[in-house]
Amino acid sequence: MPGSTQNPVPKTSAGRFFEDFHLGDVIVHATPRTVTAGDVSLYTALYGPRFAVQSSNAFAQAIGYPTAPVDDLLVFHIVFGKTVPDVSVNAVANLGYADGRFLKPVFPGDTLSTTSEVIGLKQTSAGDAGIVYVRSIGRNQHGEIVLSYARWVLVRKRTPGTPAHAEQVPELPKAVLPEELGEGCPPLDLSAYDDALAGSRFRWGDYAPGERIDHVDGMTVEEAEHQIATRLYQNTAKVHFDGHGARSTRFGKRLIYGGHVISLARALSFNGLGNAFHIAALNGGRHVAPLFAGDTVFAWSEVLEVAELPGREDVGALRLRLVATKNRPCADHPLKTGEGYDPDVILDLDYWALLPR
Repeated sequence: MPGSTQNPVPKTSAGRFFEDFHLGDVIVHATPRTVTAGDVSLYTALYGPRFAVQSSNAFAQAIGYPTAPVDDLLVFHIVFGKTVPDVSVNAVANLGYADGRFLKPVFPGDTLSTTSEVIGLKQTSAGDAGIVYVRSIGRNQHGEIVLSYARWVLVRKRTPGTPAHAEQVPELPKAVLPEELGEGCPPLDLSAYDDALAGSRFRWGDYAPGERIDHVDGMTVEEAEHQIATRLYQNTAKVHFDGHGARSTRFGKRLIYGGHVISLARALSFNGLGNAFHIAALNGGRHVAPLFAGDTVFAWSEVLEVAELPGREDVGALRLRLVATKNRPCADHPLKTGEGYDPDVILDLDYWALLPR
C-alpha cells in the first residue's frame, strides 16, 4: 500500500562489484554534463595548461576553429567521470588505457554523455576481485562521438570466492595508426599561426625519434586541489573522496585520481612541447605508483615516432611517451631499473599529439 514502510525497495546503490558485470553489457551512465566556460577556467586554475589554441579564442579563430576548443583532457575527465559510479566506484585500482581517440572538438556549451560496453572480464587468482575491461564512448548533444577509449580496472568482489562469469580478455591495438588521427582537428590556416604567441618556435619537423625532453618544472599537489578536481569531473570513486574509509586501506589515506597526474604532466609538458596543442589519441598508459597530497610532480617526454597524416599538409603527429615522477626532477629521465619501474615513477603514458608543420 502507498506509504508502507514494510520491505521498502532500496533507494541507494553501493555500485557494481565484479560479479555484477557480464560480457556485452551496455551501460548508459548518468548524468549528461554541459561544459561551460567556468569549467574551463577551473581546469586552468587546477593545472595551469598554456597551450594557445585552448587558451585564446582569438588565436583559435585565426587558424580555423570557431572558438577555442575545450582542453582534450578536460573532455576525457568528464567522459571518464560519468563511468565511475557504474564501473569503478568499488575499484582497487585503475590499471590502464588503450585505443583512445579524440574524434571531434568540444566547445563550451556542448553537452557530453557517456555509455560503456563490457568487452572483457578476468578473475584474479586470489578470487577476491577481477579485472573489468570496458569501451567507453562520449557523445555530444548531437549524438556525435567525441571520444572513444578502452580501459581496464581491478574491481572488488561482493563475495570473495564466488565463481567467475565467462572470462575473456579483449585484443586491443598497441597504438592508434597515424592514418586514423586528425579527425578531431579542423584544417588549419598556418599563415595565421603565430609561434611567438604560441610560446614555442619548435614545430613538427623540429623533433626526431629518440629525443628526450626534460620539462624542468614541478607542481606540488595540494589536498584541496585533487578534491576539487574529482568533484569537477563528478568522479565518485571512494579512494579519492572518502578519507574516513581510506584509513583502513594499505595506504591509510586517499589516493590522488590518476587522471589528475595525467593533466599535471601534460601541463608541465608545455615547456618543450608548446606547439603540441592537440591530443589526437591515447595509445596506452599505466598508473605505475600512487600519488598523495604534498607530493611534487615532475615530467619528461620521449619522442617515439614522427608521422605525417594522409591528406594533411597543415599538421603532423608526434607519438610521445610522457613519464611523470613524484618528488624527483627528471634531468636524468628516470623510467625503469633492472627490477622494473624506478620507484619514483608514477605515470607512463603513450599518446599522439598534433603540431603545426
